[in-house]
Amino acid sequence: MDIGSNFAAKLEPYILMGKGMKGAAAAKLIQDATSAPGVFVFGELFELPGIRDLEKSEQYNKSYALLQLFAYKTYQDYLENESRLPALNEAQTIKLKHLSIVSMATERRILPYPLLMSSLAMSTIRDLEDLIIDAIYLDILRGKLDQRESQLEVEYTMGRDLEPGKVEAMLNALKDWASTTSAVLATLDSQISSIASQTAFAKKEKDNYEAHVEQVIKEVSDKKESNSSYPSSSSGMRRPLGSQSQNTTDRMDVDEPEVQGSGASGSKGKNRKAPQAETKPLRKRNRF
Repeated sequence: MDIGSNFAAKLEPYILMGKGMKGAAAAKLIQDATSAPGVFVFGELFELPGIRDLEKSEQYNKSYALLQLFAYKTYQDYLENESRLPALNEAQTIKLKHLSIVSMATERRILPYPLLMSSLAMSTIRDLEDLIIDAIYLDILRGKLDQRESQLEVEYTMGRDLEPGKVEAMLNALKDWASTTSAVLATLDSQISSIASQTAFAKKEKDNYEAHVEQVIKEVSDKKESNSSYPSSSSGMRRPLGSQSQNTTDRMDVDEPEVQGSGASGSKGKNRKAPQAETKPLRKRNRF
């Protein structure tokens, strides 16, 4: 439910009663409506003939000014024109202060405590915070109290009645807001488009890089497989160490001279020493 959506319903009984009222009864209706709990909008009362007649009445024009005060003015306006207005009871005073906070929030979102205390004639911070908390519970505004910074941060407020002659100013403000919003949206769209283009370019560069890496890996793999499939050549390749040792041994066996053994003739005696020839004794010659 929107904030303050039931305020119009709270005013409906007073509108029905005021259709046939004039003079003192109409003035009493204004006094009751401005004091009643939960009634924070009053614009439709100005449409009643008996209420409009009070503006021209010397006896009851103060009641009409009181209705104007609650419809679209503030507590500061009351203090400045107190002599031309009826005295406020406690309920009216608290309600007008609540409505004054709403009006101040339309001009700035952050409301410092010193500004609020001055505008609402509050004596202590405790009383001010109690007033704000009551306004939040009444669904007049939404926000939070920042006691460290001594300020009220307003998130949302109800809408007050629009003062006659202020419609054009409101429309101009709305046009300026719409223009500013359109400019912000155009800037955001441009930035989003730029980011999308950069993202697409970065993705393309990444894909190209990954494709290049895969191509290099494939080429290296193909080259390795090709090299492993070539036949070994005696002229271009070194023989394994074991093969060289065997050939050397074979050559040693071939070059080794044959030794006649006492056994079968013609057989090779590998790793055997040849028998040494018998040494004949030298004969001495006679000397003459």
